[in-house]
Amino acid sequence: MKSSSILVTGGAGYIGSHVVLQLRARGERVVVLDDLSRGFRQAVRDTPLVIGKAGDRDTVLETLRTHQIDTVLHFAAYTIVPESVSEPLKYYGNNTCSTRALLECCVEAGVRHFVFSSTAAVYGIPSSGVAAEDTPTAPINPYGTSKLMSEWMLRDVSAASTLKHVALRYFNVAGSDTQCRLGQATPKATLLVKVACEHAVGKRPAVSIFGTDYATADGTGVRDYIHVEDLASAHLDALDYLRDGGDSTVLNVGYGHGYSVREVLESVARVSGQRLTVREEPRRPGDPPALVAQADRIRKQLRWTPRLDDLDTIVRTSLEWEKRLLREPWG
Repeated sequence: MKSSSILVTGGAGYIGSHVVLQLRARGERVVVLDDLSRGFRQAVRDTPLVIGKAGDRDTVLETLRTHQIDTVLHFAAYTIVPESVSEPLKYYGNNTCSTRALLECCVEAGVRHFVFSSTAAVYGIPSSGVAAEDTPTAPINPYGTSKLMSEWMLRDVSAASTLKHVALRYFNVAGSDTQCRLGQATPKATLLVKVACEHAVGKRPAVSIFGTDYATADGTGVRDYIHVEDLASAHLDALDYLRDGGDSTVLNVGYGHGYSVREVLESVARVSGQRLTVREEPRRPGDPPALVAQADRIRKQLRWTPRLDDLDTIVRTSLEWEKRLLREPWG
């Protein structure tokens, strides 16, 4: 009889591929489900890949049964906030409705553990700029709402079945694999660190600051930036927690301190040795002034210990990845 496996939806994407790399490194049996609409076959490396959508019931059920899946790590989603504002139904369809179909399949196939890629966008604009897990959820964009609705479904499914889950609310993910094997390769990316590093290596003519009149120290938005490798390790810790009999829970994943847009751009200029061309633009819809994690709970509950809590390190790994993409374009 084959041993059980882990299904990673969206495992060819930015965050999912880093998690797959860490799972494989410790000897886990992993299968990736990805439609490759925003992910890359190269990112999967030699991990078994099923090409399909997380909301395709027939494909998901066949995969769960064929590979004897007992754990699902669910990353497959659209994640661009401005796009969610202009195309909300696209986000509710791909993020929320597909998660519902996936959960239905998991219950039918007897999946025991589920780790969900959620987001700090569920908090909206907390009055203090700092969000704890019990901070009221009040998303201000369809992306955040689509993820919150998925959290609600997980909560109710876990209460009504044997499936247990951990929902991880990410803050601002940045950086690349420290060995430069993986990184974000999405065209027209919107994540600040990647955009600034693309500019630093000559891929973009400038980098924009969207909003310079926020009530923050320098007028620009403040975010809690977390290195993708530390975020990936939190998923392995969540899996271990569930395997040890942990109850379903929701946890923030961030470092607990923030940097402004100007501070990030200063780091990119410092690390790259390049003078950046910076454009000041109006605020974008759906962006809060400041959003930083209260992240004590995950360290205590999962014994999560980040290793790369340093802005220049985050930027340095991003720059190395952008230089690699210049030599070896993906996609």
